[in-house]
Amino acid sequence: MKIAFATIALFCFAIPAIALEQPNVVFIICDDLGYGDVQCLNPEHGKIKTPHVDRLASEGMIFTDAHSGSSVCTPTRYGLLTGRYSWRTKLQKGVVQGFSPCLIAEDRPTVAGFYRDQGYDTAIIGKWHLNFEYLDPQTGKPLKAKGKATPPVGALIPDGPIHRGFDYFHGIHHARSMEAIIANGEVIEHDPVENFLPRVTEKSVDYINSRKGKDKPFFLYVPLGSPHTPIVPTGRWVGRSGLGKYGDFVMQTDHAVGEISKALESQGFSENTLVIFTSDNGCSKAADIKGLADQGHWVSGEMRGSKADIWDGGHRVPFIVRWPGKITPGSLCSQLICLTDFFRTSVDVLGVEVPPGSCEDSVSFLPALFGKQISSKRFGVVHHSVSGHFAYRSGDWKLLLARGSGGWSSPKEKEMSADSEEAQLYNLAKDPQEQENLYRLQPDIAKQLLEKLTRDVESGRSVPGAASDNDVDNINLWKSKRSQSGETQKESGS
Repeated sequence: MKIAFATIALFCFAIPAIALEQPNVVFIICDDLGYGDVQCLNPEHGKIKTPHVDRLASEGMIFTDAHSGSSVCTPTRYGLLTGRYSWRTKLQKGVVQGFSPCLIAEDRPTVAGFYRDQGYDTAIIGKWHLNFEYLDPQTGKPLKAKGKATPPVGALIPDGPIHRGFDYFHGIHHARSMEAIIANGEVIEHDPVENFLPRVTEKSVDYINSRKGKDKPFFLYVPLGSPHTPIVPTGRWVGRSGLGKYGDFVMQTDHAVGEISKALESQGFSENTLVIFTSDNGCSKAADIKGLADQGHWVSGEMRGSKADIWDGGHRVPFIVRWPGKITPGSLCSQLICLTDFFRTSVDVLGVEVPPGSCEDSVSFLPALFGKQISSKRFGVVHHSVSGHFAYRSGDWKLLLARGSGGWSSPKEKEMSADSEEAQLYNLAKDPQEQENLYRLQPDIAKQLLEKLTRDVESGRSVPGAASDNDVDNINLWKSKRSQSGETQKESGS
C-alpha cells in the first residue's frame, strides 16, 4: 500500500528579498509550557490568561503543528541550537544534570555561532541545561556534584554558552542548581529561586535597551526557566489566575514576554525583529494536570499526554512567529515543523550557505512565513520520549514504537501487558487524540514508516546533505519488548 501524503512542492517560491536586512532575532522558549496553556491556542479549555502571547499571535503567525525535538528539556535544546536530533549523541534518554562536559561538541556549529559569523552580537539569558563543567576557582580542577548540586560562587565554566557561539550569558544551568547565577564563564552569586524569572525578564529588557544605537544586529536567545518546577510565582502574581500557583506562574511567564515585547517597541526594534515564542515540551505533571482539568483547564488542549510522553501532548508545542511587514498578522500555518528547523530557517533568512557539518535534521520553514509550502525532501519528523522511545510522523500518519505513553502518563510501558500491541499507529487527521490504534489494521503503512525512521536514524541525517555519522553506534529503536513470530523477545542495545 502506498501512503497518500500531502504533496510537497519542490520548486522555489517567490519570497520577499530579506537577506540584506539582517533582522534582529529574539527566540523565547518556555520550560514545560503546554500547548493548551496559551489561551488563544485553547480558547474553549484554556483558562489561564496569556494576553501578551495572545497579542504576539494576533500580530504574527501561529503554527498549529510544531513539535519539540523531544518531550523533555535537554534534547530539545540541543536540537534547537544545532539543527540535529539529540539522540544522535550519547544522550539516548533523559536529561543531563550538569557538572559534566558540554553535550554540544566543541567543533559542532551552533545557531548562535552562525549568527555571530554573520556579524551579529549573540546573547543567551536564562537556562542552558546542556551540561558544562564547574572548575574550582582555587585549584582549577572540575568540581563534583554534591547534594543539591549548587556550585560555589567563583566557580569557573570552561565549556559553557560563551564557548558555543554566544558572546554573553546570564543565567543558570538547570532547575536543580537554579540558585547559582552565572555571568559568562563564572558563578557570580547565589540567589533564591523565586527571583530567577524576574531576573531573566529584567536582564532581557536590559540587553535590548543596551542595543540602542548599535550598528550590529543581535540574536537574543531567552530560554525561560518557567513554568517548570520549582513553581514559584512572586508575590504580585500569587492568586492572579484563580487556578493555583501553576496558573499564576504561567501568567508571570506571559508577563515576561510582554516586557520583552515592550522593550523592543520602546527602542524602535519591533519593525525589524523576528520574534519566535515556543516551549521545549509539554506541561509537567508537577503542575497538577488533573487538578487543573477539574477546574476546566486542559494543559495539552485536545491532545493526549503531557511532558515526557511520546503522544502529541508531550512534544507538540506552541509556536508563534512575529515579523512585522513580512508575516500576515493573525495568520495560521498547519504545516509540520520541528524546533530543529530553526537553524536552517536562520540560514535562509540571511540568504547564505549552510555551515558545513550542521543542520542534519533541519528544514527551513521560511516559505511558510509568507504563506507558501515548505520545500523539503525530508520524509518525516522524529519524536522522542524521556525514556528514549521513538515515534515517526509523516503527513497524517504517526508511528509510535511504544506500547503505552513511553513516558510518565498512564498507561506507562511497565503497565502494559506482554500481549498488547508492540507499537501504535494513528491517523492524526481522523484521530488527533490518538485513541484508535491502527497498527494491526494498517501493516503496510506501519512498515513504510518504520523503514523511513530506520533510514533517518542510521544514515546520520534526515535531510539531504554531506555524509554524516551519529556519535554512537547501534541506536536501539525498540526500547520496549517487541513481539516477533508470536513470541516476546528482549531487544539488545542502549
